[in-house]
Amino acid sequence: MNRKDFLKTSAIFAASTMYSSSQAFALADVKIRVGLIGANGMGWSNLNALLKDSRVVCTALCDIDENVLHKRTDELAQRGINVKRYIDYKELLQDNIIDAVIIATPDHWHALQMVDAVNAGKHVYVEKPIGNSIKECEVMVAAAQRNRSIVQVGQWQRSQQHFKDAIDFVHSGKLGKIRVVKAWSYVGWKQAISSRPDEPAPAGVHYDKWLGPARLRPFNPNRFHFEFRWFWDYAGGLMTDWGVHLLDYALLGMKVSDPVSIMATGGKYADPNGASETPDTLTAVYQFDDFNIQWEHALGLDLGPYNRTHGVAFIGNNGTLILNRGGWEVISEKDKGLAVPLQKSSDNGLEKHMVNFVDAIVKKDAGKLNAPIEAGAHIAAFSQMGNIAYRTGKKLFWDKKQRKFTDKEANKYLVPQYHNGYKLPKV
Repeated sequence: MNRKDFLKTSAIFAASTMYSSSQAFALADVKIRVGLIGANGMGWSNLNALLKDSRVVCTALCDIDENVLHKRTDELAQRGINVKRYIDYKELLQDNIIDAVIIATPDHWHALQMVDAVNAGKHVYVEKPIGNSIKECEVMVAAAQRNRSIVQVGQWQRSQQHFKDAIDFVHSGKLGKIRVVKAWSYVGWKQAISSRPDEPAPAGVHYDKWLGPARLRPFNPNRFHFEFRWFWDYAGGLMTDWGVHLLDYALLGMKVSDPVSIMATGGKYADPNGASETPDTLTAVYQFDDFNIQWEHALGLDLGPYNRTHGVAFIGNNGTLILNRGGWEVISEKDKGLAVPLQKSSDNGLEKHMVNFVDAIVKKDAGKLNAPIEAGAHIAAFSQMGNIAYRTGKKLFWDKKQRKFTDKEANKYLVPQYHNGYKLPKV
């Protein structure tokens, strides 16, 4: 039996009385071997959180920026962790010793890399938003289901206890009839980016591999690393970057999925001449049968609703529950006596999310995941609806059965345009 067979059957063998204690120990000692694709920023945070689980070992890193790649492999080597280096993620996926991969590349790469990974027999932890279009999300779900892969999405708040406790309170009915849910992200530390001229790609950066399916453009530092978020070719701005976290809880609290209609308004109000394409200020309204969900975001400002930079507020007839990463509380309507003082966060959501991912792999049960691919796909598509309403300037109506809008112009945004010889995977 090879090492992968050990991994797949260790839980069964270790519990069996047919094997000696030494055999059971050897089986249980098999590590889940992980490769990281995209070693900067959140990818690095994800890997370090995952490595706190003793059942995991990192064996490979991949990044198109050799400067990042060498920096991270050297940092791991200083901790006694020696890994292989890859520039092309497909070469990493060909390594049969790797059981699972973390995908933490720009959004426009997620669909291709995740589909290739599950087709290669890997389990996947993929950063949010899982796709940069609604069609990509659908393809990713189909690929994961066809391969029966364990795919966890990086919406780690789903593993944090105080978020669960807050939603339990919402579901208790104590807030009374909820007519409005507000979700928001105000990012005061991030200002609009000024225009910069195109320039040669930095030494060590394989720019063609960074662009991938995005349209061919000269290298510009405004579009690279963290800043890619503000350009439609690669991402969806704050609407998808933060919306997938917070709107996810709006839907969970209200036990709903698809809206009746969506409308949005906003623009580059902070700096009309800035380099970004996505709106720095946006309000979107999702209409349901008897309530609305409202999203708003603003770059360069900190004073969001209820004096919080981010959050979700369930506004009921008896009171309002306010939830964010710091905790949750309830503000009572007059004479309702419903106030609940701040219940602070007490755990590390990212680390718990990684434990949940490993548990699901060991148990070979995607049903154990706190943020399965289906959930990540749904909220990514939901957030994309807000961006599409903004880009069309129309009030859009969503056909749940047909999985499309009733507006032809809006439907043009459902399927991404791939370039440079890349094609959207067919599943």
